[in-house]
Amino acid sequence: MKKSIIISVLSGLLITFFCPFGVSQNHYKPTFPLGEFIRPDGVNPILSPDSTSVFFCPMNNKNVRWEEGDAFNPGAVLKDGKICILYRAEDNSAVGISTRVSRVALAESTDGFTMTKRNSPVVFPDNDNNKHYEWPGGCEDPRVSVTEDGTFVIFYTAWNREKARLCVATSKDLILWQKHGPVFAKAYDGRFLNTWSKASSILTTLKNDKLVIKKLNGKYFMYWGEYVIYGATSDDLKNWTPVLDAGNELKVLMSPRKGYFDSDLTECGPPAVWTETGAILLYNGKNKAGEGDANYAVNAYCAGQALFDAKDPTKLIQRLDKPFLIPQEDFEKSGQYPSGTVFIEGLVYFKSKWFLYYGCADSRVSVAIFDPFSSKKSLR
Repeated sequence: MKKSIIISVLSGLLITFFCPFGVSQNHYKPTFPLGEFIRPDGVNPILSPDSTSVFFCPMNNKNVRWEEGDAFNPGAVLKDGKICILYRAEDNSAVGISTRVSRVALAESTDGFTMTKRNSPVVFPDNDNNKHYEWPGGCEDPRVSVTEDGTFVIFYTAWNREKARLCVATSKDLILWQKHGPVFAKAYDGRFLNTWSKASSILTTLKNDKLVIKKLNGKYFMYWGEYVIYGATSDDLKNWTPVLDAGNELKVLMSPRKGYFDSDLTECGPPAVWTETGAILLYNGKNKAGEGDANYAVNAYCAGQALFDAKDPTKLIQRLDKPFLIPQEDFEKSGQYPSGTVFIEGLVYFKSKWFLYYGCADSRVSVAIFDPFSSKKSLR
């Protein structure tokens, strides 16, 4: 009996010593900040353009090489034990950011590195009820998440080359998607339907080792915004109501800071992670010429983190003063955006590690990994 007690105590001490936060792997809870994220050796970029893929485009009424130009800005989610990447693919129909046609493509992996692409896009400008918002620019920058019952929800930017609008679609298999149109179409009698909107980070939580969409205070919540960060709530995941301030305008939850890496803009990244100590928002910051942090290139996109109140997700508690991921590889500082870009949009918890997927210079897709249970610097 005494021997069993001693062994039990020693086992507990070993777990506490070797596992961060003093908990076992089976009871891991994320804390702020999330990381350290490390690029695995010899695997990046994990996705690149493909000039051989051909797809019949209903908008152009012809076959197009739909991912010949660029493959970047990925969302990520788990399905059937695999990591599934939904990424933005551009054709080679023009030159310059936002001038080509964008479509959302699907790739999957059993290890998080080796990707198998689907040979045609899954969300694209079609001859449907959303074409007014998506033609001719397409569907951009997907963020994807899943409900506890297995419904996948994708937020993406519909780009008609006049106004960007945040749209939503749902699916059970990640292949066939039902579009529900602009997320703010009905709120306040359509007041914000024609407001420039991008970048949704819906609130999720880690449950049974899987990130799932969470309700807070009886509603779904998302952060959204490209220059400053706003909030919105929903009862059904399809129709969203922006959070307003005392002056009946969009309430600013977080904004750029002069002298920092996020001096030009703060744009939402992957789905936010709710924890008992707060909601962790991973976001993209752009460094402004003359007003930013001189340690980083002018106009560079770096990744930051912010913590919001666990009970009131509109209340900012703190944020990192330095980015946790910066452009450093050649392919992160070339392509369409040579100033340097690590643009984070996809986050999954997979095999007890956090996999963060990001776009590289608007041209490629890469991954960085945080292993809460290892201090090793090499993750390959």
